[in-house]
Amino acid sequence: MSLEPHYQNADISLYLSDAAEWLEQLDAESVDLIITDPAYSGMNRHLMLGSGRIVGEYGARGTERWFEEFEDTQSNYRRLLAACQRVLRSNSHLFIMFDAFSLLSLGPLLREYFEVKNLITWDKTHIGMGHYFRRQTEFIMFASKGRKPLARRDIADIWRFRRIHRAKYPTQKPVELFEAMIAASRAENETVFTVCDPFMGSGSSAIACMRQNCHFVGADIAERALNLSIERIKHMREHGTDPLQSATAAAENQKRFWEHQTQPDTFD
Repeated sequence: MSLEPHYQNADISLYLSDAAEWLEQLDAESVDLIITDPAYSGMNRHLMLGSGRIVGEYGARGTERWFEEFEDTQSNYRRLLAACQRVLRSNSHLFIMFDAFSLLSLGPLLREYFEVKNLITWDKTHIGMGHYFRRQTEFIMFASKGRKPLARRDIADIWRFRRIHRAKYPTQKPVELFEAMIAASRAENETVFTVCDPFMGSGSSAIACMRQNCHFVGADIAERALNLSIERIKHMREHGTDPLQSATAAAENQKRFWEHQTQPDTFD
C-alpha cells in the first residue's frame, strides 16, 4: 500500500486500506486517541436468524456487500492491536467497540497490549433483533497506553445514545457516541489532538472530530464506504450539517447522554 491519502484537507486525512496494514505504515506515536468499531466476522458467521445472518449481507437489497468483514482470528487481532499500540503516543487512550461474541473471544487479548480500564455499555435505548434475547446494547472497551487520567470525572460507564434507524450505512453509529469518547479523553490543554479510526465505515468518527475541532486520520478497506464518508465530510464542511444524521436526533442524543451522567461532586 502506498501511504497516499484518498482525501485530505487541513485537518482530515482518509485512506483506502486494510486497517492493520495502514496502521503499520503510520508514524510511530503519531496519534493521541484511537476510537474504532471493527467489522467483526464472528457474530455474523456464528449466529443465524431465520434464513439469514444476524447482520445481513451489508448490501443494497441484500446483494452487493458494503465491506469485507475483519477476519477476527487471534493472530489478526494481535496484529491489529500491536499496530494500534505502536501508533498511539505515550500516555494515551483507546476505545474499541465489541459485539457480544467478539467481546468474549477477542476482548481478553487487549490486555496483552494495553492497560484495560473499563468496559462501557452502549444502551441503544430501543430494542433490536437478537439471538435468544433481543439486543439493546453493544460494548466499548476502554484502555490506555501508559498513564493518562480521564479528562472528565462525571461520565458513567453506561452510555445512552439512540441507534441510527434506517441508516444509509448498515453499521452506522451515532456521531455522539464518538464525541463522548473524545470528551472523556481530551484534556483541556490538548489544543492539537489527533484522533485515529482504522475502521471508519460511514465516517461518524470523522464528523465527531469536526464538531470537536480535532485532527482526524482514518481508513477503510471498502471504497464505497470511503466515498460515502468523503461526501459526508464535504457536506458537513460546506453546509454545517450532517447528511446522514439529523440535527434533531443528535441534539436528543446529547441531552439524553448528559442527563444520565453522575455529577462530579457525587463521584465515588
